[in-house]
Amino acid sequence: MRIISFCAESIEEAAKRGFYEWVLEQDADIICIQDLKAQEWDLQDPCYLPEGYFAYFFDSPEKNTNGVAIYCKAMPKAIMTGLGFGDMDIEARYIQADYENVSIGSMLAPFSPADDLQGIEHKVHFFDNLQAHLAKIRNKRRDFIICGNWQIAHQKRDLQNWEIHQQTPGFLLDERRWMDELTGDLGYNDAFRLFNTDADEFTWWPGGDRGQSDGWRVDYQVISNGLRPTVEYGAIYKNQRFSNHAPLIMDYDYELQPANF
Repeated sequence: MRIISFCAESIEEAAKRGFYEWVLEQDADIICIQDLKAQEWDLQDPCYLPEGYFAYFFDSPEKNTNGVAIYCKAMPKAIMTGLGFGDMDIEARYIQADYENVSIGSMLAPFSPADDLQGIEHKVHFFDNLQAHLAKIRNKRRDFIICGNWQIAHQKRDLQNWEIHQQTPGFLLDERRWMDELTGDLGYNDAFRLFNTDADEFTWWPGGDRGQSDGWRVDYQVISNGLRPTVEYGAIYKNQRFSNHAPLIMDYDYELQPANF
């Protein structure tokens, strides 16, 4: 099973840059996209509904904000939107495809600039809720893969210029400790790090210039423990620029079964 996760920062702009031509060549079973900055109604071009995939979108009420999507080769048993976080779910930050024994989610965590105290509080609240949610679902008899832009660089090796960013949201001590707990007591895994431990692997360049020394790794595929032995391959695709984020490709020794109705 191949899963590709990509934070588009406007799916229409990413499409103009050739994202769909590239991603369809990858023969992915699941494609998770975040930060569409468009509503499904706007995506009338056939490129947004590629042949061979079931496409599902979760729109934000604000046209140019957030939005997530998931493309599935095998029809899922169910699609879930939101995480049960009340008003936060209206922000269109999560969509999930459920199969027989595995659920795959596409998630966009809140972003918070350093000078936006309200934004920082909103992000903290989101991750407090997410922690409770992940603790709850780990007891279910199924595995989970949560793909997306988590807006946190976990360790020093995940940030190209970590020394100057220790007070920057996305690399705050409390945020990194939250990721420690996610991959520790909560029992989840950063799938890419199970395959690649290099210190120069980044997925996001805030200024857009990948030649500058400000790369961050904030895009993850987080998996439950049951899937840990299935990780076969992981790569960050950097040859083309579709947005300030690079697509994350992960292969799992796992076969999705289509829904039977």
